Formats: sequence, C-alpha cells, structure tokens
Amino acid sequence: MALRRLYTPCLSLVKMLPNTRSAVTSVVMERLERKKKESLLGGGQHRIDAQHKKGKLTARERIEVLLDEGSFVEWDQLVEHDCTDWGMDKTHFPGDGVVTGTGTINGRQVFLFSQDFTVFGGSLSAAYASKICKIMDHAEMVGAPLLGLNDSGGARIQEGVASLGGYGDIFLRNVLLSGVVPQISLIMGPCAGGAVYSPAITDFTFMVKGTSHMFITGPDVVKQVTNESVTQEELGGSVAHCATSGCAAGACENDVHLLLQTRRLMEFLPSNNKEKAPISRAVIQQTEKSLL
Repeated sequence: MALRRLYTPCLSLVKMLPNTRSAVTSVVMERLERKKKESLLGGGQHRIDAQHKKGKLTARERIEVLLDEGSFVEWDQLVEHDCTDWGMDKTHFPGDGVVTGTGTINGRQVFLFSQDFTVFGGSLSAAYASKICKIMDHAEMVGAPLLGLNDSGGARIQEGVASLGGYGDIFLRNVLLSGVVPQISLIMGPCAGGAVYSPAITDFTFMVKGTSHMFITGPDVVKQVTNESVTQEELGGSVAHCATSGCAAGACENDVHLLLQTRRLMEFLPSNNKEKAPISRAVIQQTEKSLL
C-alpha cells in the first residue's frame, strides 16, 4: 500500500506529460509567431509611415524590389541586443534594426543586409554587427556578391565600445572580401560615422538624390567645432560625393530607381574572382541580330 501511494502521483504525472508538452509547445509557437510579426513591423507602423513620408522605402520593401520575387531567405530574424545600460533592457525589437539573408538577382545568388532606420535610427549594436558579419563570412565562403543597403545613423551610443568593436569586425571583412567577391553599397538614408566608413571601402557605392547623405559627422558638430554652417546636402549629399569627393559612383532619383539599376549592374559582374563576367541579355540579343 505504501508503494502504491508513492507511485500513484508519479503515474498521474506521466499520464499528464503529453498534454503538458503539447501546451508548452503551443505557447512557444504562439510566442514565436508573435515575434515574427513584430519583426516585420520594425520600429512600428508610425515610424514606417514617417519613412514613407520622406519618400523612402522600408528595409524590407527595398529587399522585395531588389531581389527576384520569392527568393529571399531571412537569417537571424529574431536576434535582439543584450545591452542593459541606459534603459535599453526595456526596449527590444526582433531583428535589432537590420534585415539579413540571401536571395537571387536574375537567378544568381547574392547575400545582403538592409538597415532599418525605423529601429533605433538604424544604429549598430554588437548583435546587429554579428548579423552582418555572418552574412559577409558566408558571401566569402560561397563566392557570391555582397550587397549592403545602408540607412543608419552610425554606432549605437548606448553600447559604447561594443558597438565600435562591431564596426571593426565589419571593416576587417570588407578588406578580406576585397578582390574576392563584388561588394556593393547603396546609401539610402542619412548615414554617419561608422555607417559610411564601410561603404567607402567597398567596390561600388551609389546614392539617392535628396534623401541619402554620407558624412563622418553631421552639420551640428561641424558648426560646433569650426563655427561653419553647412547643410546636410552640402556636407554629404549625392552631388558632393559624386562630383567632388569621388566616394560615390553615381546617384539615382529614388529608392526604386537605385534598386532596379543595381539589378542591372549585376548583369555585368562576376560572382567572384574565379568566374568570368556574365554575358548580359542585351549583348546576346545584339549578337543574335548581327548574325542574321
């Protein structure tokens, strides 16, 4: 009888386990789906609306235009920062401000990251940097082009040196990938500090007229240090970098125009340093006409 009293609760628990596991799984799956939906909204609908009012697409909308339809596979969608200083432990967004993954352009594989200005102004954290580094490592390993859609205010100041260390990891990979796979940077918003060091050492850098800017530090700091007043456009707009500094190779009218032109550019580039450049459809058509 004593043994029976001892084992009866255990037997009841064993009978309950399947139902318990099912309940726990259901809760976990619901939480996972909720997090995925949150990640699709970035910093929230009100910030998405603000992005659209400026004539800019969101990070995910840009990917949809750039890649072949249905080809994008997102990586690390739910990664979040681990900073606890300055109240950051109370503010988290799934994805942490950058969308990373792989897809195809005209059937050819590429790796890319798209910075989300609606989340902390697109500022870079240690977790954010690790997502970009992972994409860069795989681009090198596979031998596929790397595309960066840049829309970032620079380092996330709340993380201090950890954020700056993340930039160092990215710069190292820029150098290691140089001459191995094409690196293309699209400046699609107001980019400052570390957010423009990396694009400046990639193979191609393109901008959007009127909405994209590149500068090490903004007009307010320039005014404070030199007492010189300068606008964002004068300091780091498309005209300044396409016609004077040479940091950018060209500028397009809007986000969609730039993304479509990037698709066209890819028709002329090899995937890596071991492949020959592809023959574009236009060249094939021209050759066929000449043979008639």
